[in-house]
Amino acid sequence: MYSKEEIELLRFCCLCPRRCGVDRFSKLVGFCKSDAGFHISSICVHTGEEPVISGTKGICNVFFPHCNLQCVYCQNHDISRNQGLIVADQLSCEEVVEKICDVLERTENIVGFVSPSHYILQMMAIIRGLLQQGKKPIFVYNSNGYDSVGTLRMLEGIIDVYLPDFKYLDANLANDYSGARNYPEVATQAIREMYRQKGSTLIVNDQGIAESGIIVRHLVLPNASRQSAKVLKYIAEEISPKLYISLMAQYFPPFADDLPDEINRTLTPSEYQYVIDAFHRAGLFRGWIQDLSSNAGFRPDFSNERPFGN
Repeated sequence: MYSKEEIELLRFCCLCPRRCGVDRFSKLVGFCKSDAGFHISSICVHTGEEPVISGTKGICNVFFPHCNLQCVYCQNHDISRNQGLIVADQLSCEEVVEKICDVLERTENIVGFVSPSHYILQMMAIIRGLLQQGKKPIFVYNSNGYDSVGTLRMLEGIIDVYLPDFKYLDANLANDYSGARNYPEVATQAIREMYRQKGSTLIVNDQGIAESGIIVRHLVLPNASRQSAKVLKYIAEEISPKLYISLMAQYFPPFADDLPDEINRTLTPSEYQYVIDAFHRAGLFRGWIQDLSSNAGFRPDFSNERPFGN
């Protein structure tokens, strides 16, 4: 399941930027509250990703529990919290591979690992298991952008498509909303590394499904349009204007009683239009701009076998 080198990495875990240094084979846990086991919140077909990811049949998404960020507005809050009860099952690696194989048959032959930053070695073991079964899907790394460069280098030649978030350039926002003041520094370095590995070309097959590349996601938050504009400008000027961007309007307030007032609502048309205009002003021209009404359709229920209803 794990190589000797992987076991050593798990015995002093510094795989993500938190660098907790805990032994994940012990009863001690770090920031993400995760051990060395295979904990899975859902393995399901998802048709709500970008068109080149979902296609017409959808992607087989593997949702890991807990997270190395704690975004107060997370839409997957019932699996991503590091405190309290969450939806998750502990399986063997073989059981995870078997479930993926069953779901994969109904998809575009593409497997996405969602929130994998703290489950890197489990993810790699799952990939090895799938390959041993003769499966050769496209592998998508769908992360929050809070990834270590050294860990990403371990994935070179293994991950086909990187799908990172780029949430903020403002350290105060990153601290207040995600509990990670250094998110801007970490995410910019992580996305630069993904770009080094993949470049700006998104390779698609005859069915229009992405086979290799990087797509950077940015979720627009209420009262943060200027911050979004800065993120888009940074991407265009400091990384590449040719990168594919997924501009997302699906924000909704999941904890109405607990959220800061400034983000306790959905986006207004004028806020979102400001960011769309900023996208074009920055010279970005590749990607997807989500419809403003999308916030009504991305509200998963992970207590359901089909969290997204498909």
